Amino acid sequence: MAKIAIIGAGGFGISLAIAAHQNHHDVTVWDISEEIVSAILRDGEHKTKLPGVPIPKEIRFTCDPTCLKEKSVVVFVVPSRFIRSVAQQVKPYLDGDALLVNASKGLEEETYLTMSQVIQSEYPHHAVGVITGPSHAEEVGRGVPTSVVAASVQEAAALKIQDIFSSSTFRIYINDDPVGCEIGGALKNIIALAAGICDGLKCGDNTKAALMTRGIHEITNLGVKMGGKPETFSGLSGIGDLIVTCCSMHSRNRRAGILIGEGVSPEDAVKQVGTVEGYYCCHAAWELAQKHQVSMPITEQLYQVLFCGASPKKAVQNLMSRPKKHEYEPFQ
Repeated sequence: MAKIAIIGAGGFGISLAIAAHQNHHDVTVWDISEEIVSAILRDGEHKTKLPGVPIPKEIRFTCDPTCLKEKSVVVFVVPSRFIRSVAQQVKPYLDGDALLVNASKGLEEETYLTMSQVIQSEYPHHAVGVITGPSHAEEVGRGVPTSVVAASVQEAAALKIQDIFSSSTFRIYINDDPVGCEIGGALKNIIALAAGICDGLKCGDNTKAALMTRGIHEITNLGVKMGGKPETFSGLSGIGDLIVTCCSMHSRNRRAGILIGEGVSPEDAVKQVGTVEGYYCCHAAWELAQKHQVSMPITEQLYQVLFCGASPKKAVQNLMSRPKKHEYEPFQ
Protein backbone atom coordinates (compact mmCIF):
# COMPACT_ATOMS: atom_id res chain seq x y z
CA MET A 1 0.00 0.00 0.00
CA ALA A 2 1.46 3.34 -1.09
CA LYS A 3 0.77 6.66 0.58
CA ILE A 4 -0.60 8.96 -2.11
CA ALA A 5 -1.27 12.72 -1.98
CA ILE A 6 -3.42 14.45 -4.57
CA ILE A 7 -2.94 18.22 -4.81
CA GLY A 8 -6.21 19.72 -6.05
CA ALA A 9 -9.75 18.65 -5.20
CA GLY A 10 -11.15 19.20 -8.69
CA GLY A 11 -12.89 16.59 -10.80
CA PHE A 12 -9.80 14.85 -12.16
CA GLY A 13 -7.97 15.00 -8.85
CA ILE A 14 -10.88 13.27 -7.12
CA SER A 15 -11.14 10.73 -9.96
CA LEU A 16 -7.47 9.81 -9.51
CA ALA A 17 -7.97 9.64 -5.74
CA ILE A 18 -10.83 7.18 -6.22
CA ALA A 19 -8.75 5.09 -8.66
CA ALA A 20 -5.85 4.84 -6.21
CA HIS A 21 -8.20 4.06 -3.32
CA GLN A 22 -9.82 1.24 -5.30
CA ASN A 23 -6.34 -0.29 -5.56
CA HIS A 24 -6.11 -0.21 -1.75
CA HIS A 25 -3.70 2.72 -1.45
CA ASP A 26 -3.78 5.29 1.35
CA VAL A 27 -5.04 8.51 -0.27
CA THR A 28 -5.17 12.12 0.96
CA VAL A 29 -6.44 15.05 -1.10
CA TRP A 30 -5.13 18.53 -0.28
CA ASP A 31 -6.74 21.70 -1.56
CA ILE A 32 -6.18 25.35 -0.70
CA SER A 33 -9.92 26.10 -0.63
CA GLU A 34 -11.58 25.51 2.73
CA GLU A 35 -14.95 26.04 1.05
CA ILE A 36 -14.40 23.19 -1.42
CA VAL A 37 -13.00 20.82 1.19
CA SER A 38 -15.82 21.56 3.66
CA ALA A 39 -18.47 20.99 0.97
CA ILE A 40 -16.94 17.64 -0.04
CA LEU A 41 -16.74 16.49 3.59
CA ARG A 42 -20.34 17.55 4.14
CA ASP A 43 -21.83 16.11 0.95
CA GLY A 44 -19.65 13.05 0.36
CA GLU A 45 -19.21 14.17 -3.26
CA HIS A 46 -18.09 17.15 -5.33
CA LYS A 47 -21.49 18.48 -6.35
CA THR A 48 -20.05 20.92 -8.88
CA LYS A 49 -17.38 18.84 -10.63
CA LEU A 50 -18.57 15.25 -10.09
CA PRO A 51 -22.22 15.30 -9.06
CA GLY A 52 -23.58 11.90 -8.17
CA VAL A 53 -20.16 10.29 -7.76
CA PRO A 54 -19.81 9.10 -4.14
CA ILE A 55 -16.37 9.62 -2.62
CA PRO A 56 -15.20 6.78 -0.34
CA LYS A 57 -15.03 7.92 3.25
CA GLU A 58 -11.52 6.49 3.58
CA ILE A 59 -10.15 9.21 1.27
CA ARG A 60 -9.08 12.13 3.45
CA PHE A 61 -9.60 15.77 2.45
CA THR A 62 -7.77 18.62 4.11
CA CYS A 63 -6.41 22.17 3.73
CA ASP A 64 -3.43 21.41 5.97
CA PRO A 65 -0.28 21.05 3.82
CA THR A 66 1.47 18.98 6.51
CA CYS A 67 -0.63 16.09 5.14
CA LEU A 68 1.86 15.93 2.26
CA LYS A 69 4.65 14.68 4.54
CA GLU A 70 5.72 11.03 4.27
CA LYS A 71 3.89 10.53 0.96
CA SER A 72 5.64 8.37 -1.63
CA VAL A 73 3.67 9.79 -4.59
CA VAL A 74 2.38 13.35 -4.93
CA VAL A 75 0.13 14.22 -7.87
CA PHE A 76 -0.36 17.84 -9.00
CA VAL A 77 -3.85 18.40 -10.46
CA VAL A 78 -4.27 22.19 -10.50
CA PRO A 79 -4.75 24.69 -13.37
CA SER A 80 -1.53 25.12 -15.32
CA ARG A 81 -1.03 28.77 -14.43
CA PHE A 82 -0.83 27.84 -10.73
CA ILE A 83 1.50 24.85 -10.99
CA ARG A 84 4.72 26.71 -10.14
CA SER A 85 3.28 28.70 -7.24
CA VAL A 86 1.70 25.58 -5.74
CA ALA A 87 4.92 23.61 -6.22
CA GLN A 88 6.79 26.33 -4.35
CA GLN A 89 4.14 26.50 -1.61
CA VAL A 90 4.25 22.80 -0.76
CA LYS A 91 8.03 22.37 -1.06
CA PRO A 92 8.67 22.39 2.73
CA TYR A 93 6.34 19.41 3.20
CA LEU A 94 7.46 16.94 0.52
CA ASP A 95 9.84 14.08 1.23
CA GLY A 96 13.02 14.06 -0.78
CA ASP A 97 12.33 10.70 -2.43
CA ALA A 98 8.66 11.30 -3.34
CA LEU A 99 7.66 10.63 -6.93
CA LEU A 100 6.05 13.79 -8.31
CA VAL A 101 3.36 13.43 -10.96
CA ASN A 102 1.79 16.08 -13.16
CA ALA A 103 -1.81 15.54 -14.25
CA SER A 104 -2.48 19.07 -15.54
CA LYS A 105 -2.36 20.20 -19.18
CA GLY A 106 -0.86 23.43 -20.42
CA LEU A 107 2.30 25.46 -20.94
CA GLU A 108 3.79 28.03 -18.59
CA GLU A 109 3.39 31.27 -20.51
CA GLU A 110 6.50 32.99 -19.16
CA THR A 111 8.91 30.11 -19.84
CA TYR A 112 7.02 27.90 -22.37
CA LEU A 113 7.84 24.91 -20.16
CA THR A 114 5.51 21.95 -19.89
CA MET A 115 3.98 21.32 -16.47
CA SER A 116 6.31 18.46 -15.57
CA GLN A 117 9.26 20.63 -16.62
CA VAL A 118 8.01 23.34 -14.26
CA ILE A 119 7.77 20.81 -11.43
CA GLN A 120 11.22 19.39 -12.28
CA SER A 121 12.73 22.87 -12.24
CA GLU A 122 11.41 23.36 -8.70
CA TYR A 123 12.42 19.84 -7.62
CA PRO A 124 15.57 18.98 -9.62
CA HIS A 125 16.41 15.90 -7.55
CA HIS A 126 12.99 14.22 -7.65
CA ALA A 127 11.69 11.69 -10.15
CA VAL A 128 8.86 13.31 -12.15
CA GLY A 129 6.17 11.68 -14.26
CA VAL A 130 3.02 12.58 -16.18
CA ILE A 131 -0.52 11.22 -16.45
CA THR A 132 -2.23 12.44 -19.60
CA GLY A 133 -4.57 11.39 -22.39
CA PRO A 134 -8.28 11.40 -23.30
CA SER A 135 -9.76 11.40 -19.81
CA HIS A 136 -12.71 13.59 -18.89
CA ALA A 137 -13.07 13.48 -15.12
CA GLU A 138 -16.84 13.14 -15.47
CA GLU A 139 -16.28 9.74 -17.06
CA VAL A 140 -13.20 8.54 -15.17
CA GLY A 141 -14.97 9.16 -11.86
CA ARG A 142 -17.95 7.07 -12.98
CA GLY A 143 -15.85 4.13 -14.10
CA VAL A 144 -16.34 4.63 -17.83
CA PRO A 145 -13.58 2.62 -19.60
CA THR A 146 -10.68 5.01 -20.22
CA SER A 147 -7.11 4.66 -21.47
CA VAL A 148 -4.33 7.16 -20.73
CA VAL A 149 -0.53 7.37 -20.68
CA ALA A 150 1.97 7.46 -17.82
CA ALA A 151 5.12 9.11 -19.16
CA SER A 152 8.56 9.69 -17.67
CA VAL A 153 12.18 9.65 -18.75
CA GLN A 154 12.65 7.17 -15.90
CA GLU A 155 10.88 3.92 -16.74
CA ALA A 156 10.59 2.97 -13.07
CA ALA A 157 8.58 6.14 -12.41
CA ALA A 158 6.18 5.44 -15.29
CA LEU A 159 5.75 1.83 -14.14
CA LYS A 160 4.99 2.99 -10.60
CA ILE A 161 2.29 5.38 -11.82
CA GLN A 162 0.86 2.61 -14.00
CA ASP A 163 0.77 0.19 -11.09
CA ILE A 164 -0.86 2.58 -8.62
CA PHE A 165 -3.70 3.89 -10.79
CA SER A 166 -4.49 1.09 -13.29
CA SER A 167 -7.80 -0.71 -12.92
CA SER A 168 -10.36 -2.64 -14.94
CA THR A 169 -11.82 0.68 -16.13
CA PHE A 170 -8.67 2.85 -16.16
CA ARG A 171 -6.03 1.39 -18.46
CA ILE A 172 -2.62 3.05 -18.39
CA TYR A 173 0.13 2.62 -20.99
CA ILE A 174 3.69 3.74 -20.25
CA ASN A 175 5.65 6.11 -22.47
CA ASP A 176 9.22 7.49 -22.37
CA ASP A 177 8.39 10.81 -24.08
CA PRO A 178 6.91 13.13 -21.43
CA VAL A 179 7.69 16.22 -23.52
CA GLY A 180 5.72 14.94 -26.51
CA CYS A 181 2.88 13.69 -24.31
CA GLU A 182 2.53 17.06 -22.58
CA ILE A 183 2.83 19.10 -25.76
CA GLY A 184 0.00 17.01 -27.22
CA GLY A 185 -2.09 17.47 -24.09
CA ALA A 186 -1.52 21.22 -24.03
CA LEU A 187 -1.90 22.11 -27.70
CA LYS A 188 -4.99 19.98 -28.32
CA ASN A 189 -6.86 22.51 -26.13
CA ILE A 190 -6.13 25.17 -28.75
CA ILE A 191 -7.55 23.04 -31.54
CA ALA A 192 -10.57 22.12 -29.39
CA LEU A 193 -11.28 25.79 -28.79
CA ALA A 194 -11.14 26.34 -32.56
CA ALA A 195 -13.40 23.30 -33.08
CA GLY A 196 -15.93 24.80 -30.70
CA ILE A 197 -15.86 28.05 -32.67
CA CYS A 198 -16.65 26.08 -35.83
CA ASP A 199 -19.58 24.46 -34.00
CA GLY A 200 -20.79 27.88 -32.88
CA LEU A 201 -20.60 29.07 -36.48
CA LYS A 202 -22.74 26.04 -37.52
CA CYS A 203 -20.00 24.61 -39.70
CA GLY A 204 -20.40 20.93 -40.54
CA ASP A 205 -18.69 17.64 -39.81
CA ASN A 206 -16.41 18.14 -42.81
CA THR A 207 -15.07 21.32 -41.25
CA LYS A 208 -14.35 19.71 -37.89
CA ALA A 209 -12.69 16.69 -39.50
CA ALA A 210 -10.40 18.97 -41.50
CA LEU A 211 -9.65 21.13 -38.45
CA MET A 212 -8.75 18.14 -36.26
CA THR A 213 -6.60 16.50 -38.94
CA ARG A 214 -4.67 19.64 -39.77
CA GLY A 215 -4.59 20.47 -36.07
CA ILE A 216 -2.70 17.32 -35.14
CA HIS A 217 -0.34 18.09 -38.02
CA GLU A 218 0.68 21.45 -36.58
CA ILE A 219 0.77 20.06 -33.02
CA THR A 220 3.21 17.41 -34.25
CA ASN A 221 5.33 19.92 -36.15
CA LEU A 222 5.82 22.07 -33.06
CA GLY A 223 6.08 19.10 -30.69
CA VAL A 224 8.92 17.55 -32.67
CA LYS A 225 10.75 20.89 -32.71
CA MET A 226 10.44 20.97 -28.92
CA GLY A 227 11.91 17.51 -28.50
CA GLY A 228 8.91 15.20 -28.75
CA LYS A 229 8.83 12.02 -30.78
CA PRO A 230 6.63 12.02 -33.92
CA GLU A 231 4.92 8.74 -32.99
CA THR A 232 3.76 10.16 -29.65
CA PHE A 233 1.32 12.47 -31.41
CA SER A 234 -0.48 9.57 -33.09
CA GLY A 235 -1.11 8.02 -29.67
CA LEU A 236 -3.42 8.60 -26.72
CA SER A 237 -1.81 11.86 -25.65
CA GLY A 238 -1.97 13.23 -29.19
CA ILE A 239 -4.78 12.27 -31.53
CA GLY A 240 -6.65 10.48 -28.72
CA ASP A 241 -6.83 13.54 -26.49
CA LEU A 242 -7.56 15.75 -29.49
CA ILE A 243 -10.60 13.67 -30.49
CA VAL A 244 -12.22 13.66 -27.07
CA THR A 245 -11.62 17.36 -26.45
CA CYS A 246 -12.88 18.52 -29.84
CA CYS A 247 -16.01 16.35 -29.80
CA SER A 248 -17.28 16.27 -26.21
CA MET A 249 -19.47 18.74 -24.36
CA HIS A 250 -17.49 17.82 -21.24
CA SER A 251 -14.72 19.91 -22.84
CA ARG A 252 -14.59 23.44 -21.45
CA ASN A 253 -12.44 24.45 -24.42
CA ARG A 254 -15.08 23.31 -26.89
CA ARG A 255 -17.89 24.93 -24.90
CA ALA A 256 -16.05 28.25 -24.75
CA GLY A 257 -15.38 28.02 -28.48
CA ILE A 258 -19.07 27.47 -29.20
CA LEU A 259 -19.91 30.67 -27.32
CA ILE A 260 -17.26 32.61 -29.24
CA GLY A 261 -18.58 31.27 -32.54
CA GLU A 262 -22.08 32.39 -31.53
CA GLY A 263 -20.83 35.95 -30.96
CA VAL A 264 -19.79 36.05 -27.30
CA SER A 265 -16.48 37.84 -26.72
CA PRO A 266 -13.54 35.55 -25.87
CA GLU A 267 -13.15 37.15 -22.45
CA ASP A 268 -16.83 36.66 -21.56
CA ALA A 269 -16.80 33.10 -22.90
CA VAL A 270 -13.92 32.22 -20.59
CA LYS A 271 -15.71 33.82 -17.64
CA GLN A 272 -18.87 31.85 -18.36
CA VAL A 273 -17.16 28.47 -18.77
CA GLY A 274 -14.38 28.72 -16.16
CA THR A 275 -10.87 27.37 -16.68
CA VAL A 276 -10.23 27.27 -20.44
CA GLU A 277 -6.67 26.05 -20.87
CA GLY A 278 -6.69 26.60 -24.64
CA TYR A 279 -7.21 30.32 -24.13
CA TYR A 280 -4.14 30.62 -21.92
CA CYS A 281 -2.06 28.22 -24.00
CA CYS A 282 -2.75 29.88 -27.35
CA HIS A 283 -0.50 32.85 -26.69
CA ALA A 284 2.39 30.61 -25.60
CA ALA A 285 1.94 28.33 -28.62
CA TRP A 286 1.85 31.31 -30.99
CA GLU A 287 5.11 32.61 -29.48
CA LEU A 288 6.69 29.16 -29.73
CA ALA A 289 5.68 28.89 -33.38
CA GLN A 290 7.54 32.15 -34.08
CA LYS A 291 10.55 31.01 -32.07
CA HIS A 292 10.86 27.64 -33.81
CA GLN A 293 9.71 28.94 -37.22
CA VAL A 294 6.89 26.40 -37.41
CA SER A 295 3.81 27.03 -39.55
CA MET A 296 0.72 26.82 -37.31
CA PRO A 297 -2.10 28.48 -39.27
CA ILE A 298 -4.95 27.31 -37.00
CA THR A 299 -3.14 28.58 -33.91
CA GLU A 300 -2.37 31.83 -35.72
CA GLN A 301 -6.00 32.44 -36.68
CA LEU A 302 -7.25 31.52 -33.20
CA TYR A 303 -4.72 33.95 -31.73
CA GLN A 304 -6.16 36.67 -33.95
CA VAL A 305 -9.70 35.88 -32.76
CA LEU A 306 -8.84 35.63 -29.06
CA PHE A 307 -6.48 38.55 -28.66
CA CYS A 308 -6.70 40.81 -31.71
CA GLY A 309 -10.45 41.18 -32.24
CA ALA A 310 -10.62 39.20 -35.48
CA SER A 311 -13.95 37.78 -36.63
CA PRO A 312 -14.34 33.98 -36.30
CA LYS A 313 -15.93 33.86 -39.77
CA LYS A 314 -13.01 35.75 -41.23
CA ALA A 315 -10.59 33.36 -39.51
CA VAL A 316 -12.27 30.39 -41.24
CA GLN A 317 -12.10 32.23 -44.57
CA ASN A 318 -8.40 32.95 -44.04
CA LEU A 319 -7.68 29.26 -43.39
CA MET A 320 -9.60 28.15 -46.47
CA SER A 321 -7.92 30.69 -48.76
CA ARG A 322 -4.31 29.91 -47.85
CA PRO A 323 -1.92 29.17 -50.75
CA LYS A 324 -2.18 25.71 -52.31
CA LYS A 325 0.34 23.22 -50.94
CA HIS A 326 1.25 19.55 -50.50
CA GLU A 327 -0.54 17.78 -47.65
CA TYR A 328 2.65 16.47 -46.05
CA GLU A 329 5.78 18.34 -45.12
CA PRO A 330 8.80 16.63 -43.56
CA PHE A 331 9.36 17.20 -39.85
CA GLN A 332 12.34 19.46 -39.32
